[in-house]
Amino acid sequence: MFLARCTLLVLIVSGCLAAAQESAQFNVVLDLNYLSAEKTLELYQGLSGHPQEVAQLRGSQIAMATTALLAQRALIAPMLERSLEAAKFNQALDDDVFRMKEARANVAAIKELLTETRRRNFGQKVVSTVEQLFPADVRITTTIPLYFVAFGHNNIDAFVRRVVWKGNIPVFVGEGQGELTIVVNLAKAVYYGQDVDERFLGMMSVVAHELFHAAFGAYKDGSSAWRGYYSTHHTYSDQLFDLAQNEGIAYYLSLIQRSHGNLRPDWLPKVGAAFDEFNKSVAELASPRIMPNRANELIRLSNTSGYWESYGSITGMIIARQIDQTLGRMALVETIARGPSDFFGKYVELMKRDNNFPRLSDTVVRELGRSR
Repeated sequence: MFLARCTLLVLIVSGCLAAAQESAQFNVVLDLNYLSAEKTLELYQGLSGHPQEVAQLRGSQIAMATTALLAQRALIAPMLERSLEAAKFNQALDDDVFRMKEARANVAAIKELLTETRRRNFGQKVVSTVEQLFPADVRITTTIPLYFVAFGHNNIDAFVRRVVWKGNIPVFVGEGQGELTIVVNLAKAVYYGQDVDERFLGMMSVVAHELFHAAFGAYKDGSSAWRGYYSTHHTYSDQLFDLAQNEGIAYYLSLIQRSHGNLRPDWLPKVGAAFDEFNKSVAELASPRIMPNRANELIRLSNTSGYWESYGSITGMIIARQIDQTLGRMALVETIARGPSDFFGKYVELMKRDNNFPRLSDTVVRELGRSR
């Protein structure tokens, strides 16, 4: 799951959830790894350090692999090494795919934020925030690596992936496989506020967003209901429904923090456009003639475009909002245990009650009915 760069604020204080979950079974630990960020900052400052060694660090490697995925191009270690070498000596590259020139210009602010992150109880604060989102009987025991880096693609702040490591080379894998891993790009986090306190809180909220995804993934791995769902739901539409629920709930938490869950009037056309795009994409994904490359592209764009253009995330956010505000918080939490069929099914019933709600198309409803 990716977090688009416009999505800066998610739930950061415990008071934002009325129905807090007190569960001794939520045993999630963030294993914080600062090495790539620290060594990259040394290079930016022209201090001692070797670009080849920095490029081989796991944090650097996963940041490079994700940049390659978003840029839709092949990127290999020598390219990263050249970029790090240029940054060390303040040289400009025509192809600054890792955005190192911008990061180098902000090195003092990045270093200050990194210091604050190490000084404060960052990991536990984030875990306590996310714990409240899960059912009271949740059972999650997992350690999640979190890599801090200081470069990356322009459209991404933080992300969570499932990773299998081959040496120090990450291979991204699907649901139920690999190690859930979070990466945070400090070079983007310095834009979260005007001072280090604002930036720290903004970064904590972003990581809470990503930790929600990681904890949700760990929850799914241990849930017989979710294992059953994935064993029988293999279509492209199923993948989009799954992503929209996952991202939608996380995006809704951002909306709570930014505006108490309220929508500005000028946002409504954007919401309508997202639903229209969602409906069109499901229709295309449901076609037996669709090619795999096109299907994968539609699913990728549903969450990795600009904020309002990430139609899967926005559609899921509005669905989560309507469930929460109409049926109550526990109804939303319930969907985490029951999955996309329950998440979308609740909204379909709400649509029947109120014609003013953004509409899911007949094709979407039919695909949902097929997938139950």
